[in-house]
Amino acid sequence: MTNLSKPHPESRFWNRMAPGYARSTISDVENYERKLRETAALMRRDMQVLEIGCGTGSTAIHHAPNVAHITATDLSSGMLDIAREKAWNASVTNITFVESAAEDVPHPDQPYDMIMAHSLLHLVKDHRKVVANMADMLTPGGYLVTSTICMSEGMSAFKLIAWPGRAVGLLPRINFLRKRELESAVQDAGLKIHSCWRPGKRKAVFLIAQKPEN
Repeated sequence: MTNLSKPHPESRFWNRMAPGYARSTISDVENYERKLRETAALMRRDMQVLEIGCGTGSTAIHHAPNVAHITATDLSSGMLDIAREKAWNASVTNITFVESAAEDVPHPDQPYDMIMAHSLLHLVKDHRKVVANMADMLTPGGYLVTSTICMSEGMSAFKLIAWPGRAVGLLPRINFLRKRELESAVQDAGLKIHSCWRPGKRKAVFLIAQKPEN
């Protein structure tokens, strides 16, 4: 598929990370599986779903049998190459992979019933803008499902190495969020928080929000 945006400045870092990322294992299987269950419980077979920051495609591939179609985007061509291969090997045919940064995802002709954004909002320059754009792309009654590391809580000391690490190409851009900032961005975008939990301060905040019907 033709890319819909020019390469993002962060893409080189994530392309380099892609092979190792694909080989990595889930560190907290219990809570990852809980997130999958809570997401799947909201899905219908007729749903059109968008996943922004799909990485190597594991979450999209898992949920593909539950919905009509998933558009899965990532700024890294390396991640997407692996995701396409995984989908092919799993005989999953209802995912379209698109190279695009979170800020540049094109608005669809018809709104999405669900948008997923996992391990993403702490890596973008303007999380409020990305959340607002996602809310605009949701159909009334549609769901936003996110998992976000709020690094200003429990991991603030990481700031000491974040900027030098990015300067030498060892780390990506990192947005040091707080849980209340994430919740505020979602609510200011006009969404109602459906559920929000975190198993510990060093763990990601899992948040589901819904766009009002009217």
